[in-house]
Amino acid sequence: MKNNVLKVTFLGTGTSQGVPIIGSDHPVCLSKNPKDKRLRVSVLLEWEDFSYVIDCGPDFRQQMLANNVKKIDGILFTHEHNDHVIGLDDIRPFYFRQGNISIYSHKRVLESLKQRFQYVFETENKYPGAPTLDTTIIDDSPFLIGNKEVIPMNVYHPELQVYGFRFGDFAYVTDAKIIPDEELEKLKGVKTLVLNALRKEEHRSHLNLSQALDVVDYLKPERAYFTHISHHMGFHDDVQSELPEGVFLSYDNLKIEV
Repeated sequence: MKNNVLKVTFLGTGTSQGVPIIGSDHPVCLSKNPKDKRLRVSVLLEWEDFSYVIDCGPDFRQQMLANNVKKIDGILFTHEHNDHVIGLDDIRPFYFRQGNISIYSHKRVLESLKQRFQYVFETENKYPGAPTLDTTIIDDSPFLIGNKEVIPMNVYHPELQVYGFRFGDFAYVTDAKIIPDEELEKLKGVKTLVLNALRKEEHRSHLNLSQALDVVDYLKPERAYFTHISHHMGFHDDVQSELPEGVFLSYDNLKIEV
């Protein structure tokens, strides 16, 4: 991999329940196509000797094993919903090999993590098998991970603030229903955009397909990949055949370079 290339692996592209949903007889849940099987949403970013993950949900362990990930330098959290944070305990193998793991989050998200994973944040009589985290609070200012600048942007889900992240020509936005105009401006000129698109029908807290396409039409990236996809979207291959040129449904373990 060239030093200036950002490699993006889609670790998971599904919703909070994943696809297939437990016990569902929906045709998409019964599909044999691996592109219709979606773990909870997350991406792995790699460049030079750096490796970072955006979100670590309940499928984090499975995702790390499936992609033979040997190390992570840190985790960026978009928000505190379970499908984005509840896999945090599974960073322990990385911690045992590497030492402290860095995490980056809104202050509100960090407080939520401290409640759910109290044993991780203990300072006295800490259980010896618990990982130790180096925490960085994100505000609206750019920050560095490795040697890359990250520009955070505020999107809304629909009332809850969620962070999207831009890394040069690449941007990742999930769980958005509302993207304010001033935040859209931060995405101007991006060449590769990852954006949530839940289903074709309207939804109260997520962009649907037509709304996500409107964002793409406004920003005009060279490539756009939709993620956080429900079984209600339909079969991967059918939906992909309906999308404009340069717009793709992502799928688990898809790898792209930016």
